[in-house]
Amino acid sequence: MPSPALPVVSPAINSASSARLNGVDATKIVRPAWQQSLADAVHSPRELAERLCLPQEVVERAAKAHRDFPLLVPESFLQRMQLGNSADPLLRQVMPAVNEELDIPGFVSDALEEAQFRKAPGLLHKYEGRALLVLTGACAIHCRYCFRRHYPYSQEPKRLDDWEPAFAAIEQDSSIHEILLSGGDPLMLTDERLLAVVRRLEQIPHLRRLRLHTRLPIVLPNRVTLELIDLLVSTRLTPVVVVHANHPNELVTDCALSLRQLTQTGLMVLNQAVLLRGINDSVEVLQDLSERLIDLGVKPYYLHQLDRVAGTAHFEVPEETGLALVTELRKRLPGYAVPQYVREVPGEAFKVPL
Repeated sequence: MPSPALPVVSPAINSASSARLNGVDATKIVRPAWQQSLADAVHSPRELAERLCLPQEVVERAAKAHRDFPLLVPESFLQRMQLGNSADPLLRQVMPAVNEELDIPGFVSDALEEAQFRKAPGLLHKYEGRALLVLTGACAIHCRYCFRRHYPYSQEPKRLDDWEPAFAAIEQDSSIHEILLSGGDPLMLTDERLLAVVRRLEQIPHLRRLRLHTRLPIVLPNRVTLELIDLLVSTRLTPVVVVHANHPNELVTDCALSLRQLTQTGLMVLNQAVLLRGINDSVEVLQDLSERLIDLGVKPYYLHQLDRVAGTAHFEVPEETGLALVTELRKRLPGYAVPQYVREVPGEAFKVPL
């Protein structure tokens, strides 16, 4: 179907979108187009190691895993890493590791058994009242713990017309009130293409909410534009933006500014993190993460126990450790700043609290 014209931006929306952080007006900052930043992203473990002044053995350990699941790191995310530190918590999320090649019992390609919930091309229906559209297989960063790193994206729709069976399935199920846009990352779509999807969903009367699951405001902050914000606030569906940051070092500079742009418009913005060994498995790091999120207007939402996907076992934190961490967080933080510790269990009617 043809892409509708972008909505007219009212002065009120422009004003709300003019986020300020430390006295800086976001609308006055000149940033490169997000597509250019994506094109300039680092794709090579060797280049990433050289940029960060890391030893050659880091590259050698990355070689095989990189072939199976290529590295991709935007410049903004790279700039938040510490030079010379091969254990940097942001670097460890993206640098391929030899441990990814180990065959560990219990770690499988489809840990969440998503294939059984595929109701139409691109449509997953796991939970009552809400369904998920896998809009793209593309991301702006390749996180090594990704639960969809083995997902068969090639089987999903590419052109807008190919999405009609999914839209028809949603139209036929009046119990669905909320749609999650996921992927990959739905913000890899252009504003025009994303708007066409949103406008089509708006035509389904029983839909009430639109949830956008994205890591781009964290790793590619210039994807948050006034045009994107206007798209979100102009829909008749109630928008919810769920971002994904795992470590407080991610929530600085241009990332912090982009999150402020989202939250100061009045959008509901939530964060989900994954508990990761050697990255955020300490109460000090998790406390700092929650406090920085709250200071930026973002609600800590979920702390996920790692999904047991093949290639990710070296990131797993024992459940009893996670429980102890969350118990300590409750002692240190107000209740609204403590994320819910959960595990996703295939076939369960909800994410299982731990």
